[in-house]
Amino acid sequence: MPFASNKRAYGICDITGFRYHLKDMKKTWNGLLVGPDQWSPKHPQLMPKPTPVDPVALKDARPDPTSDGEDNGAFVVYTNVGLGKIGTKLDTFDISASVGSVTVSTS
Repeated sequence: MPFASNKRAYGICDITGFRYHLKDMKKTWNGLLVGPDQWSPKHPQLMPKPTPVDPVALKDARPDPTSDGEDNGAFVVYTNVGLGKIGTKLDTFDISASVGSVTVSTS
């Protein structure tokens, strides 16, 4: 059933209680009927993005025994020392230091 319209119809703002022309009033995102000076769009933080579902883990997971890797199951960590692998022998390290004259005075 359609509603009647009248240019002299008034409505009461749900926030302030002020009277406005019904044709000028707006409905907010949460259902309040407010005057044009009280209306504001829904803030983006009130519409969070949906979080993705966690992946399902495999029960009793094991590494693939048929892999042709040369690591033989070893865990390799690379660094900037030696050949780049931790645990390698360091042959190219050379250091030199010298101390000039040192003066110590107490008073």
